[in-house]
Amino acid sequence: MAGSGVFEEIIDGDVFKYYSEGEWKKSPSGKSVSIINPTTRKPQYKVQACTQQEVNKVMETAKIAQKQWAKTPLWKRAELLHKAAAILKEHKAPIADCLVKEIAKPAKDSVTEVVRSGDLISYCAEEGVRILGEGKFLVSDSFPGNERTKYCLTSKVPLGVVLAIPPFNYPVNLAVSKIGPALIAGNSLVLKPPTQGAVACLHMVHCFHLAGFPKGLISCVTGKGSEIGDFLTMHPSVNCISFTGGDTGMAISKKAGMIPLQMELGGKDACIVLEDADLDLVASNIIKGGFSYSGQRCTAVKVVLVMESVAGTLVEKVKAKVAKLTVGPPEDDCDITPVVSESSANFIEGLVMDAKQKGATFCQSYKREGNLIWPLLLDNVQPDMRIAWEEPFGPILPVIRITSVEEGIHHCNASNFGLQGCIFTRDINKAMLISDAMETGTVQINSAPARGPDHFPFQGLKDSGIGSQGITNSINMMTKIKSTVINLPTPSYTMG
Repeated sequence: MAGSGVFEEIIDGDVFKYYSEGEWKKSPSGKSVSIINPTTRKPQYKVQACTQQEVNKVMETAKIAQKQWAKTPLWKRAELLHKAAAILKEHKAPIADCLVKEIAKPAKDSVTEVVRSGDLISYCAEEGVRILGEGKFLVSDSFPGNERTKYCLTSKVPLGVVLAIPPFNYPVNLAVSKIGPALIAGNSLVLKPPTQGAVACLHMVHCFHLAGFPKGLISCVTGKGSEIGDFLTMHPSVNCISFTGGDTGMAISKKAGMIPLQMELGGKDACIVLEDADLDLVASNIIKGGFSYSGQRCTAVKVVLVMESVAGTLVEKVKAKVAKLTVGPPEDDCDITPVVSESSANFIEGLVMDAKQKGATFCQSYKREGNLIWPLLLDNVQPDMRIAWEEPFGPILPVIRITSVEEGIHHCNASNFGLQGCIFTRDINKAMLISDAMETGTVQINSAPARGPDHFPFQGLKDSGIGSQGITNSINMMTKIKSTVINLPTPSYTMG
């Protein structure tokens, strides 16, 4: 149960505390923010409504702690990360329970997220030791006009204070994907969790606390984005922002100034299906890619672009699999669970009604109860429909029938998004040519889009973000190059 056992320290009455200076604290504001259970649509938890004054204090201590942490031996940083990973996995059950209640993630998937997060932290520790333990040695006479009188030693040094802002759909995993690289690189970390998912994040942070990280190095502030959001992202003490989410990231990038940004802002991942594709494989991946976690994934299949000659057969195969999806509460491990909020459900419904009005073919009846929306496949979707371009973040999948590969590529590239895409064909030559033509950060061949494994590069183009994620890329992004140049006198004689 949340806030019990080793986690008793993080709750006061019915309100969870925030984390600062190595301690769990209550906000002097005396205010809290309620977290609504998507399934019951009733308040489930409360977290502190931190103020700007508390943010200032967090930043002040983060700057001080970072200076000392940067001097901590690399092996010691790695040792503490491994310890945090083990504690996190040991306490996967209560953290997973929070995910079930806060974001309606199926129970088995919630446990998987926590275990995967522990593995990610350990990998960061190991990869960081390798990457950061190496430097470069350059000599001057490799550039024209220079003698061998200069030697340059380069190494990677931390940026300072990293602000991490994960999204609701993977609040633990996408938090540690930022925390792990930041810490192993010698940075301090300030975490602003999403409201839905904040309690799971607080439990995760307590695992780092139990591991014994220095006070002030890690902080977690909760509260309303309207009150502390801009104050955090524009704070002069922040040296790097790693954000995963939606349109808010655009505003952050415009206000943040000259600091490194790592932004992943969503997608409209296209699935291009050629005539020679294995349609059974395609159908299975469309179900996995389009409907897992009720479609609430940045890398979910968001539009199927299928050649007209095989479209009918593919749609029938997908329809048969949709009929087998279980719908209900996350506690029962159902395939389709409630979407995160009523506003999300209303937005999805708006896309569905627009498609209905403009003549899309409904392969199932549209059904909704509260935040729970039954899976829906829309065939014969046309470019004038909102669902053809907008990201539903729900269990609604449009199918657009195409008459040429070029038509599919054009639709993919006409989108404002460019996160991932996928191609299904038996012809690897065609697959590679289409991949080169698709304006997306990643292209999957004969598989649905996916962010993992977590050490793979992960990046978006256009409105899908800037910077590249993945463990190695994140470590590199959260460091900067430091050069030390040794200048030798020009020899007055020839060395024998």
